[in-house]
Amino acid sequence: MSETVPPPSGNIALLIDADNASPAALDPVLTVLAELGTVNIRRAYGNWSKTALKGWGAMTHRHAIEPHQQFDVTKGKSATDMKMTIDAMDLLYGGRVNGFGIMSSDSDFMPLAMRIRQDGLPVYGFGTEKTPEAFREACTRFIDVGALAKAAAEEAAARNGADAVAKTTVDDELVNLLGAAWKASKRDDRGFARLSEVGQRAGNRSSFDARNYGYSRLSEMVEKLDNFVTETRDGATYVKRVR
Repeated sequence: MSETVPPPSGNIALLIDADNASPAALDPVLTVLAELGTVNIRRAYGNWSKTALKGWGAMTHRHAIEPHQQFDVTKGKSATDMKMTIDAMDLLYGGRVNGFGIMSSDSDFMPLAMRIRQDGLPVYGFGTEKTPEAFREACTRFIDVGALAKAAAEEAAARNGADAVAKTTVDDELVNLLGAAWKASKRDDRGFARLSEVGQRAGNRSSFDARNYGYSRLSEMVEKLDNFVTETRDGATYVKRVR
């Protein structure tokens, strides 16, 4: 019988670059961050006089988001990034936050993500598929909000009996990354390694997330790859590369 794992109890801060993020993805973002703990700190930054932020304005009360006004001091420039960074460092040094979510597609947050991780805290980035690689790889996990929306649509379609949304093809680079992580992991006499260890080793080299490919978790994705076989033992998933 498998051991019951208690839910995460961390205090998580979600910082939203409202000038550079869509409110449509907020619900699935909050669901993903539940992996780390409870999102007790929710702040959105931007120039609220802009009509483009109207959607975020409607979200502030519904999701208990604290809006932070940042005027455009110079034309074409926003003070949002600087204010978010300052607040993140204040929260980090306050010592009461166990993880961060940064909702933005702006590569300017790469140094911030790297600095937070240096203190041993996880950083989940949420942005579009066009987000620069520098910010993606600086995060512990980077999740494509478009893929999140696609997965939500798939679940809704499944509940309504409609055809499932197609998965995104897993590229050879990720297959090889998982294969290298499997090879470096402790394996039994049949060549199987704990998927949790494989995922951790792969995560040390990349910020990939199974949700970017339309899967809810790594085990679901690996089970669909012809390169691997999986089996479950006492509630834990084990994996072996076969090709």
